[in-house]
Order: sequence, then structure tokens, then C-alpha cells
Amino acid sequence: MTVQTDVPVQTDVPVQTDARAQDDAPAQTDAPVRGGGRPEPAVLTERRPWGGFEQFTLNEPSTVKIIHVEPGQRLSLQRHRDRDELWVALDPGAVFEVAGRRTLPEVGERVLIRAGETHRLGSDGPAVRVMEIAFGHFDEDDIERLEDAYGRA
Repeated sequence: MTVQTDVPVQTDVPVQTDARAQDDAPAQTDAPVRGGGRPEPAVLTERRPWGGFEQFTLNEPSTVKIIHVEPGQRLSLQRHRDRDELWVALDPGAVFEVAGRRTLPEVGERVLIRAGETHRLGSDGPAVRVMEIAFGHFDEDDIERLEDAYGRA
């Protein structure tokens, strides 16, 4: 799977690693603040003797979903007033559209979507899954649909 060269996938979500590979207590990290909003989520990566893990949120209000998109389908073009979202591609073939930019992320690539930014998730062929972590007040009723193939806009 290749990423389109016209618009790279956003990879500015801070990633920090912890050298305490034998210690089971996760390290806390400070994330930078961009644009005066909420701090960006710091993604902590830790190695352990058995492998490792990525920690996307620590003791903060968040909502986590695994979104399943059927082959060739896409969600509405939308935005949210009260929450940021972090998307993580779990399968090849996902399509991320954020603020008018279309990307084909590799598995594991992330994009941070700020409250108010237009965005859409789709499939470039196969069925795909994307992990979505919402930060801020989560309410499905705050979706403002701008375009929708299913007549919901």
C-alpha cells in the first residue's frame, strides 16, 4: 500500500518511548499544545521483554471506537464542535480525508483531527477498520454532516 504523494499522512502526534523496559508502570508524558486548544495526545511506546505496547490515553476522558467500513464505502463528510479525534489505520485500504486532504495511510499510521476540521473515512476497496479515539465531550448528536451518500446531510 502506498501513500499518495500529494498529501502526506499527518504524523505529528507526539510519540515518546520509555527506556524502563523492565518496569511495568507506564511513563507519563507531557504533550505540546498546538493552536491554543487541548494538548495533542502523547502516544507512549514501551518495550517489554514480551514485546511492547502503544498507550494512546492515560487517565483522561476519552471514547474509543473501532470503526468498520464496508468495501468501497465511506462515511459522511463531517465535523464536530466539541471533540478532537485521533484515527489509527488498522487495515490496509483505509482512506483518510481531513480538511480537504486525501491520504491512504499505512497500517498503524495516525492522523489527529481537531474539533471543527472537516473529515471523512472510507475504504479504497477492501473492508477496513480504523481505531478512533475521541478527546473532549463525546456526543453522536454533535456530528454536522456536510455531504452524505445515504441522505443524512
